Amino acid sequence: MRHYLAKLQKHAIILFDGDCNFCNRSVQFIMRRDHKDYFRFASLQSSIGQSLLAHYVANPPYDSIVFIENDQVFTESTAVLRICRRMVGLWKALYALIILPKPLRDLLYRSFAKRRYALFGKQVACLLPTPEIRKKFLTMDENRET
Repeated sequence: MRHYLAKLQKHAIILFDGDCNFCNRSVQFIMRRDHKDYFRFASLQSSIGQSLLAHYVANPPYDSIVFIENDQVFTESTAVLRICRRMVGLWKALYALIILPKPLRDLLYRSFAKRRYALFGKQVACLLPTPEIRKKFLTMDENRET
């Protein structure tokens, strides 16, 4: 795992709920605004997602976004805001919300997260990604170039 992570040093990793339609659309949204090719992605349910959670998080949050940047782990609202900080355009401005108290931000995050399946549904089929998009997703194949 260490060798694999060393190859990803210049990238941040976003672990997301692969069953959630909102989460999958959010990944696509982020990719379109990731002009510096900074982010790499894996679903929380994937084997690499589970390995990364086990490596970085003592009590893994299976229903929260996880953002790994420079060997630091961020979850819930902090993860979302740190991702916004790295996107292009006005989305960077959302990072200013980091000044709100974390308990308040996370309360709002959890409130939305509880309702995301009811509001947006669950994945029933996966789209076949293009090779360009596929390289942004992590796999257990440590020999693959990232």
